[in-house]
Amino acid sequence: MSSRGHRDIRRLLDIMARLRDPEGGCPWDLEQDFASIAPFTIEEAYEVADAIDRGDMDGLREELGDLLLQVVFHSRMAEEAGHFAFHDVVAAICDKMVSRHPHVFGDADVEDAAAQTRQWEEHKRREREARGERDASALAGVSRGMPEWLRAVKLQDRAARTGFDWPGPEPVIDKLCEEIGEVRAELDAVDADPGDPAARGRLEEEIGDLLFVTANLARHARVDVGSALRRANLKFERRFRAMEALAAAEGTSLPALPLEAQEAYWARVKREEGRRR
Repeated sequence: MSSRGHRDIRRLLDIMARLRDPEGGCPWDLEQDFASIAPFTIEEAYEVADAIDRGDMDGLREELGDLLLQVVFHSRMAEEAGHFAFHDVVAAICDKMVSRHPHVFGDADVEDAAAQTRQWEEHKRREREARGERDASALAGVSRGMPEWLRAVKLQDRAARTGFDWPGPEPVIDKLCEEIGEVRAELDAVDADPGDPAARGRLEEEIGDLLFVTANLARHARVDVGSALRRANLKFERRFRAMEALAAAEGTSLPALPLEAQEAYWARVKREEGRRR
């Protein structure tokens, strides 16, 4: 790192220390703790992904800075509590990356990316054992703090390494159809007795199964679930905003229209998109 890089990091650390200074610091920053900041950390990570998805390099630079601030914020609070400081975070990740890449920083050989992934997981397993963790399950170490769609894929990947997996996407599609049928059955049960909490619980469970199998289908199709869902969200947002614009241009608004008229706008937007392709 250049001397300027060191100065910039030092400046950021000093800014965070000033914001957290009980004497003259920022009241909002002083009120925060790890739990209150955690949602912002997750949000900033998603904004980084969004900038990458849009190919916005200026935006990516800004969002990476916001994400770095989150690391500095957590580190500052930990330092104040006497747990660790920012330099400990940096040292820990440096040590981890060196130890997990013996084929780069040592004399080990790795055949290909798949072998590297297996080696990476083996390093992580040994690290967990060194910390005294005794969970021998193939699912050990899959964090419960990650988004549930991502955790679903991680769990499926881990199970697949033991041989517990569908042979390809086709049987997963069959399972998806089966799960849709089970959701329909539970919807009928809820309609029959809307006040039954057990029926609502079963419906939630079946919808969860449906989402889990959908994630598994994406995994077998080698499609990133998060990327696919982001694209779907962006498409829906684009089309809905176009619907709003059409309605406004014709002197009305979507809330003032019946569903049939709204669906007609949706069809117009889709047709226009098709002509532009």
